[in-house]
Amino acid sequence: MASLLEQLRQMTVVVADTGDIQAIEKFTPRDATTNPSLITAAAQMPQYQAIVDDTLLKAKADSGPAATDKDVANLAFNRLAVAFGHKILGIIPGRVSTEVDARLSYDTEATLTTARNIIEQYGELGISRDRVLIKIASTWEGIKAAEILEKEGIHCNLTLLFGLHQAIACAEAGITLISPFVGRILDWYKKDTGRDSYPAAEDPGVLSVTQIYNYYKKFGYNTEVMGASFRNVGEITELAGCDLLTISPQLLAQLDGTEADLPRQLDPAKAASMEIEKLSLDEATFRAMHERDRMAKEKLDEGIKGFSKALESLEDFLATRLVQLSQGEVMITHARDDLFKAYDLDGDGFITREEWLGTDAVFDALDLDHDGKLSPAEIGAGLGAAFQLA
Repeated sequence: MASLLEQLRQMTVVVADTGDIQAIEKFTPRDATTNPSLITAAAQMPQYQAIVDDTLLKAKADSGPAATDKDVANLAFNRLAVAFGHKILGIIPGRVSTEVDARLSYDTEATLTTARNIIEQYGELGISRDRVLIKIASTWEGIKAAEILEKEGIHCNLTLLFGLHQAIACAEAGITLISPFVGRILDWYKKDTGRDSYPAAEDPGVLSVTQIYNYYKKFGYNTEVMGASFRNVGEITELAGCDLLTISPQLLAQLDGTEADLPRQLDPAKAASMEIEKLSLDEATFRAMHERDRMAKEKLDEGIKGFSKALESLEDFLATRLVQLSQGEVMITHARDDLFKAYDLDGDGFITREEWLGTDAVFDALDLDHDGKLSPAEIGAGLGAAFQLA
C-alpha cells in the first residue's frame, strides 16, 4: 500500500514548511514557504553560512558609511529571504512564499513598497513573478495591499488567517492563496475550553479550514486554500483534498512512513451542492466581524507579534555576525540565550507553544521530546552542536 504522503499528493499539493534546503531536497514538495524564524534557524546552520556571509557583506557595501549594523541587518534580512527563496526555487518545481516584514502588517503603503522590492530582487535573479508568492498578514490593510499587488501581477499568500471573514475578504480581493492556521486555532480552543484534546474530525482548526474550502468551492472563487500550522497527522488526513497543505518536515516524515488508506475529505463537487449563505464584506463589516471573533482577533495579534519578534531575533543575529565578519571571526552564536530572552515570557526556564508565537515548524523541530515546551538543552541541540552556545 502507498504511504499517506504518496496518497495525499494525489489529491493535494504538498508544500514544505521549512527554510532547510536539505529537508526540501529530501521530501521534494511542489512549493515551499519561509519566514524569519525559519530563516533564523537555517541561517545558523554551518551549511548555509556562505549564503549568510555573502548577503551580509553585499548589504554592508550597499548601505553606505553612515549605516548602522542594525540598518545593514534589516537590509540583509530582505535580501537573505530572497537568497534562500532563490536557492529553494532551484530544487522545487513550483513557488516559494517570501514574507513581508510583519511589523508592516497595518501599513498598506509600506507593505506595497516592500513587496514590490522583493519581486524586483527575484527578477534580478531571473525568477519570474509566477514562481513567487508575497506573504502578508490577513489584516484589512494587508488584504487591501494584496488586492493592489494582484492587479499588478504580483501574487500573494495571505497568512495568519483564522476567521471566515478574513477568508471571504481575501477571496473578494482576488488573492491567489490563503494560509488558514489549523494548529493555532486548536491551541486557542484547548486553552479557552480547558480540553486536553479533540478528535481529528472535531478539531476546531480542521472545521474552520473545511468551512472556508466549502465556501470557496460553492461560490466559485479562484483563491486557493492552503492549510497550515499542523499539530498532528490527524489534522492533515482530515483535510485530504484541500488545495494545498504546508507541512513541517517532522510531519512529512510521519506521513511518508505510514501505510494506511487515505480517503478524500474535501471535494469541490460536494461543496457545490451544499446550502451555504453568501456574504459580502466592506471594511466596516469586516472589522465588526473581527471584533466579535475573539479567537481570530487574539491569534492574529499574537501571530504578528510573534513574527515581529522572530524578525528582530534574526536582525540581532545578523548584526552580531556582521561584527564577527569585520573582525575576521568564525561564526559564534548565542542563539539559545537569544531565543529564551525573546520567548520565555514568564521566566520559568521553558518556552511553551503559546509563548513561542513564532513558526510552528521551528517549534516542532526543536521540541525533541514532544512535550509542548522547549528547554535550553532542546534549543541548543536543535541549533546544532557545531555552534559555541552561551
